[in-house]
Amino acid sequence: MTGHESARSPPPEADEAFDVGTPDALSRMTELFARHGDIYRMYVPTRRAFTYVIHHPVDVKRVLQSHHDNYTKGADRDRIKILLGLGLMTSEEPIWSRHHRLIQPFFHRSVIARLTDAMEAATARFLTRLAEHARSATSINLTQALSELTLEIMLTVIFGADADSLCEPFSLISRDAARNLDFVYRFRALGRLVLELMHRRRSGAPQQFDYLAFLLQARDAAMPTGFSEREIIDEVMTLLIAGHETTAGVLNWTWLLLSDSPECEARLHAELTSRARDGEALGPAFSDRSYARQVLNEVMRLYPPGWLLSRRAIGPDQLGGCDIESGANVFIPLYLLHRDPRYWPEPARFDPDRFAPGASAARSQGAYLPFSAGPRHCIGETLALSEMLFHLRAVVPHYRLTHVPEGPIELEAQVNLRTRRPLRMRVESR
Repeated sequence: MTGHESARSPPPEADEAFDVGTPDALSRMTELFARHGDIYRMYVPTRRAFTYVIHHPVDVKRVLQSHHDNYTKGADRDRIKILLGLGLMTSEEPIWSRHHRLIQPFFHRSVIARLTDAMEAATARFLTRLAEHARSATSINLTQALSELTLEIMLTVIFGADADSLCEPFSLISRDAARNLDFVYRFRALGRLVLELMHRRRSGAPQQFDYLAFLLQARDAAMPTGFSEREIIDEVMTLLIAGHETTAGVLNWTWLLLSDSPECEARLHAELTSRARDGEALGPAFSDRSYARQVLNEVMRLYPPGWLLSRRAIGPDQLGGCDIESGANVFIPLYLLHRDPRYWPEPARFDPDRFAPGASAARSQGAYLPFSAGPRHCIGETLALSEMLFHLRAVVPHYRLTHVPEGPIELEAQVNLRTRRPLRMRVESR
């Protein structure tokens, strides 16, 4: 039940309260979903309010799409805002709409098609590292290598030719995995480098085609003077963290799943080798119907980069037939939604053919949301997919990566879903 039906008694209540960001949040939500089903609530004393956890696609669609205007960013906003300021990920109305309108053109496919040079140089250096490990028969810390690769790509996308001078100070993003207050302080201090670069650009430095240039030039009738310096810094920092960590995480899981699924890996190799041999161009629209895209879709089903969405009800509503009071937080655990056996038979099995053409027709809308949905749908989806497809196209035809276990695979469910310990891979040349 949902939406307009008559309210019933409150949903089941969790025995103990916990909040987003606690190390055991995912495991506890998994157990509570098995016990209580599509909706339950828990009282969080620090917020002096109930948090409702929902799992049914109809309710999810209501919160994110059909009644999105009754929901604002939720409980995770405050801690992310400390790190990223008021960029697109954390800002609210009316700031969010103004910024989104100005920034959205930068993420059109035609624009992203011009950013492949930023991917090529970094990927070439990554391939050199793989070749060295293949020759020496040594394993590579793939998690770290992918973090460095995606960071280098994002720095070039954002800063263009100026990225070289910023690689070392910004390396703390890939070097330091902890996202504690010490990291926040050091990361936010890097904003002064962005400010200095803005001043150089405005004082006559050569024009470039990059994200910073776009932000400096963006104007419309509602914002005739464009972004302030503080707003530009916040948007740059947001894209840097969001664009780097989500892409690196998905690729990390991709290589692990391919290593554990030799038949899928062989099929992907055959497709990408054939396409490369035929000289097929790789643009943002590449492989919307390809097996490579199916692989990435299935990876993000099993391990969505943002595993938990949070919203806060502005006014009262009904979800799952239950009254939701004003001010209540609503959690949407995508990790559990994407593994619900009602919509995904054998949900723990890696099967890219779930996303073969036509396969999604019988699936419930709202059962797959790796980039969220509605107005707050991730603006960087096309950029992220282009970068990940480019990576697979460059690596898979030439190298096979095999996981070297160093213990059980454990999840670290913070803002993003990561492996608790780095993955090591043995590299073999094709």
